[in-house]
Amino acid sequence: MSSIRLVRLRRILPASAALALFAAIDMTAALAQQAGELLPPVEVSPPQSRKQAKPAGRDAASTRRAATRRSVTAAVAPKPVALDLAPPTPLNSNAVAASASRLGLTVRQTPATVEVISAETIREQRYRTVSDVAQGAVGVTAGDNPAEPSAFSMRGFTNSQINTLYNGIKIGPQNMTSRIMDTANLEAVEILKGPASLMSGEGAAGGAINLVTKRPHTGPIRNEADFSWDSLNSLRAHFGSGGSTNVQGLDYRFDVSRSSLNGFAEDTNTRTLDLSGQLDYRVSDSLKVWGAIEYREDRSKAYWGAPLVPVAFSGSHATAGIVSGSYFNRTDLGAVTIDDRTFNTNYNVLDNRNVAQEVWLRGGFELKLAPDLTLKSQAYGYGAERSWFNNEIEAFDATNNQVYRERFYVAHSQRLVGNITDLVWDANVAGFDNRMVATLSSSYLDFVRPGAANFPNDFVSLVDPDRGFYGPLTTQQQTARIDNEALSFEDRLKLTRTFSLIGGLRVEHIGLDRNSTDPVGLVKAGFPFTKDWAPVTGRIGYTWEAVPGLTFFSQYATGADVSANNIFLLAPAQPLDLTTTRTYETGVKHVLWDNRAEWSFSAYDIVRRNVYAAAGGQTLNIAGRQESKGVEVAGSIRPIGPLRLWGNIAYVDARYADYDFAGGSFSGNAPPNVPRVVANAGASWRFFTPWPVEVGITGRHVGDRYNTDANTVTMNAYTIGDLYAFVDIPKAVFNAVDLARLTFRVRNFTDKRYAIWGDPFYPDQILLGAPRTYEISAAFKW
Repeated sequence: MSSIRLVRLRRILPASAALALFAAIDMTAALAQQAGELLPPVEVSPPQSRKQAKPAGRDAASTRRAATRRSVTAAVAPKPVALDLAPPTPLNSNAVAASASRLGLTVRQTPATVEVISAETIREQRYRTVSDVAQGAVGVTAGDNPAEPSAFSMRGFTNSQINTLYNGIKIGPQNMTSRIMDTANLEAVEILKGPASLMSGEGAAGGAINLVTKRPHTGPIRNEADFSWDSLNSLRAHFGSGGSTNVQGLDYRFDVSRSSLNGFAEDTNTRTLDLSGQLDYRVSDSLKVWGAIEYREDRSKAYWGAPLVPVAFSGSHATAGIVSGSYFNRTDLGAVTIDDRTFNTNYNVLDNRNVAQEVWLRGGFELKLAPDLTLKSQAYGYGAERSWFNNEIEAFDATNNQVYRERFYVAHSQRLVGNITDLVWDANVAGFDNRMVATLSSSYLDFVRPGAANFPNDFVSLVDPDRGFYGPLTTQQQTARIDNEALSFEDRLKLTRTFSLIGGLRVEHIGLDRNSTDPVGLVKAGFPFTKDWAPVTGRIGYTWEAVPGLTFFSQYATGADVSANNIFLLAPAQPLDLTTTRTYETGVKHVLWDNRAEWSFSAYDIVRRNVYAAAGGQTLNIAGRQESKGVEVAGSIRPIGPLRLWGNIAYVDARYADYDFAGGSFSGNAPPNVPRVVANAGASWRFFTPWPVEVGITGRHVGDRYNTDANTVTMNAYTIGDLYAFVDIPKAVFNAVDLARLTFRVRNFTDKRYAIWGDPFYPDQILLGAPRTYEISAAFKW
């Protein structure tokens, strides 16, 4: 592995110095967050009359300070992100999502649609990768397209319009930096819907997905291990341990996981390794310091999809129900299908590879400056080496009835350093409880991108192709250096015990320096160039708990991202403006029946202006405006002890407007990979026998989608389901083990063939979903 070097800290020292000065001058402004660390809940005093405002304020402040003092130890102790301030609920709305608000609010207290998928849910549903987790959420689809692993779609937006965060930190556009990631080392996955630039900055037009690694807890050491095998001969293994050490105040967490996931197409496989660890040290009741390290790698031999083929050519091998429509790109294919002889065919070259190696270093502190004032800060360093060495284009050519192939190579060498510091102030404003968080963040990113300057090509037969090898390679180089500084404020004012106003504002500076050279090292025309942006984004909303457990919310939020949708690849001739996104959202969240039932509803209207969209051949079109309107409903209930029912459904109407170009218009068309309807449902029954057994079924429906902006080829709707059963083995069987569980699962039990994703940059081919597979797993805790 190439050594992973961190950019020298001298580049962020000016920002850190400014941060310290800012805190010294005005302690009510602030600085940024130690990712995932939570604060005590805001104490609420009853509203008082105007005449009593002053003493009430003092009394409320005194009460709040007393409560804060009582919880100082808890505040500085390590806490998981999904901290329950109240008993768990069926939809997990008592969990705190740090990526949705820095105020320490639960999901139900946040004026936005937020989902927190806990490690327990991940374990029960046997979600193996981050993409699996996302597809269990409301209205989210995913596709592990090897060009853009862990690509997501929600609320009408896809790929880099959705920020992917790691412990609250963004490392770059999703379609450049995300990788296939196993879930074993994760504590939770947080999903924030709609424009989220207030929380994660540029790029969050459609929302943000935050991946949170497991963290230390205070208490006895707990260990866990799990193993699985499936009928494709895939293997997964994980071991984790955490708790308090013999050193007073020192807690630890360590996890290691390894997986080898085989694909259904021939000679396809993804191998992952993830090692993560963190130490928390409570120096005193008011100070905690911590440090974390993580190493990840993934290596795969990739599947790039099945080519679209003319129905007239496939004849009796043409399939129905996977794709429909007509297609023209290299040649006119007319009505298209997926040929059933290509279901398991791999058209990639024999020496293909996708490789990534990543290292995280994070550390920080949390300090109680006063009973009502907390300072938190973390510094981080990240390094990554990635490479793609594949045949990526598989286009059926109607002139010779063969598959045209074209090679592509690209590599990344990425370095990122930064600091996030928060100052959290609890105060009383005219007798009303108020919490404000001021955040100052700064980062420096260096990105080197060697890539192909030539693209070897050939033709192979549709059936049993001679895969061959990559062939000659000529490279050229691109670089990008990005400075980012942001100052944000977030505030919650409790006007009554049940009604709160919540808002925030973020001012961000992005500085880009780009260069590009040809194969002999000469600088290309128009390079180097620099560009600066200064987006201002925010959110304003309310929550109202009309009756206990029933909360109404609304919000207006804005977002911004670079119009070409990939800041690393901007060319001098492309307009370098920012898009602007705004959303109106309203909804309700309801927990009832003594926490045995919960449901939520949200409706939204999102408009994104100055949009660029992907077109075939790695080009971009000006798409003008994108509009998205929809509703989402989720519910879960346990009507009787053994029975659990859950489900969710999302409807979205996403359309382009003002999308005109020479020779035509796509106005009115839907963006790629955006289904109108997505629904999930499940049911389980638990038999309370000496060896408890649970059986369950889950189902998923995804509506029609298109693979390009032209909307001429439809990836047809599909419905799939899983069956599972597990048995909990009593402790008496394994004396040293507190919990042992054996699980058997059948994935896609109807063996449905379906299209799961289409890459608009590679419109000639479609990624197919996996067929029926069988899996057995074992998990132990002690």
